[in-house]
Amino acid sequence: MSENNSEQKHVEIGKKLQAARQAKGYTLDDLQQITKIQKRYLIAIEDEKFDELPGDFYVRAFVKQYANTVGLDGDDLLKEYEDDLPKAKTAEYSDHIAQAVESRASQHKTIGNQVSKSRKYVPTIIITVVIILVLAAIWFTAIARSHRDSSTRIDNSSVSVSGESRKKASSSSKKATKKPAVAALKLKQTSRSGNSVTYTADKLKADTTLQINPTDRAWMQVRANDNDLLNRTLNANDKTKIKVGRDTTSLVITVGNARATKLRIDNQTIDFTDNGRYQNTRTVTINFGSQQGSSSTSSSSSVTSTSSSQRVTNNSSVASQTNTANRQSTTATSNVNNRQQTNTQTR
Repeated sequence: MSENNSEQKHVEIGKKLQAARQAKGYTLDDLQQITKIQKRYLIAIEDEKFDELPGDFYVRAFVKQYANTVGLDGDDLLKEYEDDLPKAKTAEYSDHIAQAVESRASQHKTIGNQVSKSRKYVPTIIITVVIILVLAAIWFTAIARSHRDSSTRIDNSSVSVSGESRKKASSSSKKATKKPAVAALKLKQTSRSGNSVTYTADKLKADTTLQINPTDRAWMQVRANDNDLLNRTLNANDKTKIKVGRDTTSLVITVGNARATKLRIDNQTIDFTDNGRYQNTRTVTINFGSQQGSSSTSSSSSVTSTSSSQRVTNNSSVASQTNTANRQSTTATSNVNNRQQTNTQTR
């Protein structure tokens, strides 16, 4: 009979704990979170499979903690089922294990309380940090502005002191760096026919550049002092630059397509078609150093014409004087004859 009562108690301890847990509304996961006892051990306690626990001394400790968590008195439960639970090594050791489990749970609660308390201070800490950052930014801005203002004052003073000297230095440097102006090449048209035009210009003082820019396919030939500088067909937009030496006296440019060719020498355009009036112009000749000779020739011609006019004036003056004398002598002779005739009649 006593064996049946013992077996009934043995079976009822697991059901009693399970019923108390369900009455509290706890699941096994909730109980595991609260007691820190693994779920598989909790299941073993409810199924009275105490041999699946890590040891005999853990059985009493886990059962006590389980009972206390679900609202039962753990000590009374252990005394009630004293004979049915596995015996621990010593009662003191069992109590030590139970205290260790309880201390771990209380420690977890303490840590949780500390975390909750620290969370209360998080907004205050954040506000404090933001205020510190704002004050630091204002401070750095004020320092930077003061440094900038001081440097500006120094610059203004230095500028006011050395303003005139800088102006003088800049003006002198401009004068020093200013290069002497080179007279641009001047072309003068001297003759033109149906398909050719001739220009004269001063003698080249330095090498210059002839630029050819065809807008359509065109054959070109360039000769300087009877030497070929270019003799080929240029494609559209095939810009070509030719160096013309300073010793060049005659430059002859043969243009294959006057309508679609632009010529520039010494950075000025050669208007060999006269704004499109002479589209058939084929040969462009530039004689360098001819303007001076032509001017001297014109000067000598003017001198010659002046002397000739002077001679003509002198001759006409002499002829006029001679005619006047002849008229005077003729008048005197006629007067004498008249007097003689008058005397004769009187006699």
